[in-house]
Amino acid sequence: MQSPMTRRYLIGLIAAGSGVALAACNAAPAPAATGEKNDPARKPRDEAADLGRMLVYRDPGCGCCEAWADIARKAGYEVIVENRSDMAAVKTQYGVPADLASCHTAIIGGYAVEGHVPMRHVAKLLLEKPRDIRGIAVPGMPRGSPGMEMPDGSVDAFDVMAFGGGKVSEFRA
Repeated sequence: MQSPMTRRYLIGLIAAGSGVALAACNAAPAPAATGEKNDPARKPRDEAADLGRMLVYRDPGCGCCEAWADIARKAGYEVIVENRSDMAAVKTQYGVPADLASCHTAIIGGYAVEGHVPMRHVAKLLLEKPRDIRGIAVPGMPRGSPGMEMPDGSVDAFDVMAFGGGKVSEFRA
């Protein structure tokens, strides 16, 4: 379900679209090329020794990303947060479709977790380890999603989507 158009949502969509356009000209280096191959959060899902370690890429100016990372910590994940000004390139590197983009991208067990995904969905992903997807996402920044709780209690309906291989489908927990 589409969240209401906000300035932050629009900027996120523009940034994600720009990243896709730039990727065609200058693809992000593979993790092995940047010396990151020994980080378990960046290894392919078959090699991930510690499924509890999560690397969260976030734009330095975004506060809700830290709120989501805190929720992940409370759920028992070891969370490492890395500030990145090139979030569109991160999303391109991990195969996040532009129409599923949000404000942060987490990597765990070889999967991308895009945006404000509830922890029950992350747990199911790591338990089932589906081979036909690259990750799961909550597009945009829906009010009431984890890390986007509103003081007035307002909530937008949202779906968690699975993506990979050019396909997108709902991911239920």
